[in-house]
Amino acid sequence: MDAPELDLIGRPLVMGILNVTPDSFSDGGRFMDVGGAVGHVEQMIRDGADIIDIGGESTRPGSQAVPATEQIKRTQPVIASIRERHAQIPISIDTQSAEVASAALDAGATIVNDISALRADSDMACRVAEAGAYVVLMHMQGMPRTMQQNPRYDDVVGEIEAFLKERIEFAVSSGIRRERIIIDPGIGFGKTVEHNLQILANLRRFAAIGPMLLGTSRKSLFAGLLGIDKVEERLTGTIVTNTIGLLAGVRILRVHDIKEARQVVTLSEEIRRATQPSARVS
Repeated sequence: MDAPELDLIGRPLVMGILNVTPDSFSDGGRFMDVGGAVGHVEQMIRDGADIIDIGGESTRPGSQAVPATEQIKRTQPVIASIRERHAQIPISIDTQSAEVASAALDAGATIVNDISALRADSDMACRVAEAGAYVVLMHMQGMPRTMQQNPRYDDVVGEIEAFLKERIEFAVSSGIRRERIIIDPGIGFGKTVEHNLQILANLRRFAAIGPMLLGTSRKSLFAGLLGIDKVEERLTGTIVTNTIGLLAGVRILRVHDIKEARQVVTLSEEIRRATQPSARVS
């Protein structure tokens, strides 16, 4: 069946992160059972999440690949349970595997969040197109296990921009509808701190390509810049970068902290409206 429509033009959306993994950098091991995972989703929805993004494989730097069968075992029951309780909430599956994506789509997911941008599995584009699903195409240099060893670019912004445009062309040529394609510049995926800062300073260039997702939540970028090693203390950095993103045109914030992200969206939208000529007081 066709995926429900996402409003990628109106108010920016908040995507809540749910990792049903033992080793994700922020919430690994916390939501491995279906009951705990669904309970956390219920709280995210109450806090204002517009989308739930579920992953069964950690993609933190240095992480190892997880077999598709294990990813499906972790994610499919959770997706099915959420869909039973919340018929209208868009559910995203965070995977590079077409097999995992297929199982998730069959269980009720409507978005495929692919950090490889349809490169890791030759069947992925076809499966997304057949399902009429949305897809997130992310830029990543290398693979999670090795991507942070020595990332190099001659022009990080220009190279990511060209990559995303090429991946959009590939997706469309594979039958995926253009209005269902979302891009992600991939903060922290094969980038140094300086690379990440250059991306954040040029988000408008990426937003001009198409609807953009930004994922900076609790990332190690803030450890390098602010000296904050504890993941749970990186909220300020997340809020600042999310605000920068929204004012630059980001349409989806992928976050762990839903309430705070919802507040950022509300305030940023008020600021944006105030800058429009019709909102000014003469």
